[in-house]
Formats: sequence, C-alpha cells, structure tokens
Amino acid sequence: MKSTSRKQFIKQVGLASLAVLMKQVASFAADVPYNIEAASNNNVVFYIKADAAYETLRKGFNKRINHYPKVIALCSNELGVVEAMQYATTNQLKVTVKSGGHCMEGFSCLQDGMVINVSLLNTIEWVNGNVLKVDPACTLKNIYETIIPKGKYLPGGSCQSVAISGLALGGGYGLMSRQFGLTCDSLVNATIVLPSGSVMQTDKAPDLQWACKGGGNGNFGVITSMKFALQKAPATMQSIKFRNQNVSIEKAMDICKQWFTLSKTLPNSCFSAFIFNGKTTYILLTNTQPADATVNNFIKTFTASSTKVSIGKALPFGTALKAYYAAANPLTYKNASAGLYKSYEQVGNILEDVFKKVKSVPGFIYQVNTLGGNIQLPAFEASSAFAHRDCIYFSELQAYWENPKLNEKYLGNFENIQQLFAQNNIKAQYRNYPDINFKNAPELYYGKNVSRLRAVKQNYDPFNLFAAPQGLL
Repeated sequence: MKSTSRKQFIKQVGLASLAVLMKQVASFAADVPYNIEAASNNNVVFYIKADAAYETLRKGFNKRINHYPKVIALCSNELGVVEAMQYATTNQLKVTVKSGGHCMEGFSCLQDGMVINVSLLNTIEWVNGNVLKVDPACTLKNIYETIIPKGKYLPGGSCQSVAISGLALGGGYGLMSRQFGLTCDSLVNATIVLPSGSVMQTDKAPDLQWACKGGGNGNFGVITSMKFALQKAPATMQSIKFRNQNVSIEKAMDICKQWFTLSKTLPNSCFSAFIFNGKTTYILLTNTQPADATVNNFIKTFTASSTKVSIGKALPFGTALKAYYAAANPLTYKNASAGLYKSYEQVGNILEDVFKKVKSVPGFIYQVNTLGGNIQLPAFEASSAFAHRDCIYFSELQAYWENPKLNEKYLGNFENIQQLFAQNNIKAQYRNYPDINFKNAPELYYGKNVSRLRAVKQNYDPFNLFAAPQGLL
C-alpha cells in the first residue's frame, strides 16, 4: 500500500483533497508492467487511472479534450524527469510533456502513453539584471508581474495562464512581437532531458538550440529550465478599439480589406487585429510610442468608418497589459491557426465564404493579427527554426460553446471553414495553434525547416519516444 511519505508528498503539491490513494499494488498490476509504487519517490510520483489525482492531472485548459494516458509522471525536479524518462523507456511507453496544458488540441496528454507532467517546476530566478531563468511551468502572468515592475519585459503572449516552455518552443507571438521579436528569439539557453536520460544545455549544442527555438514542441526532450534575455519594458501602452455593429457580409469584407491595407503601414511599436464574430467587426490597435503620421491616419480612417470607437489612455505598461490576460479557467472551445499570410490577396477570394460560415453559427470568430516588424530580422531567422517570418499576418479561427451536445455541430462547421483555407493553398500554419485535421502537419508548421528539424529529431530521439500527434516522425 502507498506509504505515509507518499501521502505527505501529495499534500505538499496541493492535492491532499484528492489523496484517495491507498490501494494494493495488485490492483494496478494489469495496467502497467512495472511497479509504480516502487518507482514513485520524492522526485517523481506515478499515477494511473485508479488514482483519484489522475483525473485532475490528465485534464488541460480545453474542456472539450479528453485523453487518457496509461501513466502520468508528476515530477518535482529535474531528477524526477530523468527517472520518468527511464520509466518510459523500461516500459516501452511513448511520451508527451505537459507544463501548462494549454495545447489547443490536447497534444500534451497522450492517449495510452505516458505524460511527463512538469507543472510543479515553476520557479523564477534572476541570473542578472538582463537575464531571467525560469522553470517550464512558469506562467506569463507570474513572469510579467516579476519583471515589468523592474522595467524589463519578455516578449510573449497575453493569456495569463499559459506556461512559458510550450509558448517559446513553438515560437511565441504577442502584442510586442513586432517590436521585440518572438518569444523564442529571446531564448539564451535551455536545460533539456533527452530520451537517453542525459541532461544537456542547448547552448552547447547549436543544432538543438536552433531546433528548440520554434520547432521544439514535444519533439526532442523535456525542458526543465530556460534562460531568456530581457528587453527594456515600454513605459506605457495605449489601446484603441473600433467597432461596426450588425454589419453585412459585404461591409465586413470592405472593412477587412481596408484593415489589411493600413495595418501593414504601422510602425513596429504597434500591434493590430481584425476580428469578425458574425455580427460585429472589431479592430484593435495598441501602441507603445507616441503616434506618428501612419498611426494617426489609421485612427482617423477607422474612426470615420466605425459605429463605435473607444480611445483608451496611455497607461503604465504593466497595467495596460493586464487588460489582455484573458480567462484563467478552462473553457470549451476550438481554436486553430487559419494561416499565416503575406498579403490580403492570399485570402481575399474566400473571405465571403468564410464570413458566411462564421455568421451561420453563433460563437465563431475569425481573427487576423499583425506580424512582421522585428520578427523578420535576419539574425532571428538564422538562429531559430521558426519558418514563417516572411508572413506579416497570422490568422486564427475560434469557436466557443458550453453544451457538449453541440460538439458535432461546432466541430463540423469549424472543419468546413478550415477546408476553405486548405483548398485556397494556404500552406503556412502556426505550430502553437494546431489543428488535428491538418494534413502533412509538420510541413505546414515548419515549412522550409522541416527536413533539418527531422534530422535533429533523428539524432536525439531516433526511436521516437516523444510521439505527440503531428510530431516530426
């Protein structure tokens, strides 16, 4: 039976209310070929379906996703990750990694495999005034609220509960990406536990360092810490929102085309997004610098053509950023990349059909965000595996609902819209916004870098221990 020290450990990690864990080893012998009682210790605790904590640990941010791994390894430290890797190898279990659980398709939880859960690895440490060391499960909220008061910033997303490792390994974009580059562009070094169980510093392995900057989601090993170079935080940020309510499809298309035209003129201090929810168009503009002529022209143009305009004050940067923290609790949703574009012309001919389908089912959103700017710096491109820096727009399709009985309806409409983009030869997709229905997914995510990434995968994980859906092998 499970020992007292095991129960004390459960209490320490905040799962005391779930510690209905007293059972005979024989009760789970048929589920796994190895004694998880003997394998568990203060470094790593192994869970199977019979454990009460299993149900909590298997779930991610998307309530729609339900995957059931054979084993979940909850690690308390780097040694625990090494021991979990050894357990997976011994028992011939394929592996995925979970830090924050925000993967939109639940790829961090492997059906019938093993999940190495690093959610307890969440410390933040200053290396010096310009470099921050973070554990993989550190959330953006905790990072921002640690560094922004000290006048520093790490370019990333805005969703507060997203963990840093998954974000950076897939690229990582947000409101400040045009100004500072992607999250992965600030990565100085990562500590990674390889399938062999060895621990490596990526700055000592140029191929692995390159691959982990935009191509590392669940492909090569388990990140146990990361070091990032920090930027000087902007002093303020202003947000302006333009709305057109109850618009026709034709009007929405006209606004969208105009947004594409003007958004590409904005300076790097600006981020903008076009959003259509079937009834209303929204245009968001943020700016961390005084407005120049192009910004003023953007504001003037959309003020004249909008039914409602909200012009916010320039607020202290940390305060302004909190307005974009988003929900912290799990949701039922489907969200996926709808393509990275170089111009409006790549999608203009299908937008009418896209907008009609968005309008047909409440809860759907089509959104396009600005990229470009310093994301396109040659030095960043040369040092990372993120392949789509020539694209200046990133689009996403979103759908939100609560009733599980509506799953088929929403997922069917979602796939129909995605097919419009696929049929229109949209071949660049963002790995951090995956879609389970993408065909030839690695080629879509990694583009020109897919062959080089596969070579890195073959070198470090030749037996494909890390076998998340849409992986490199």
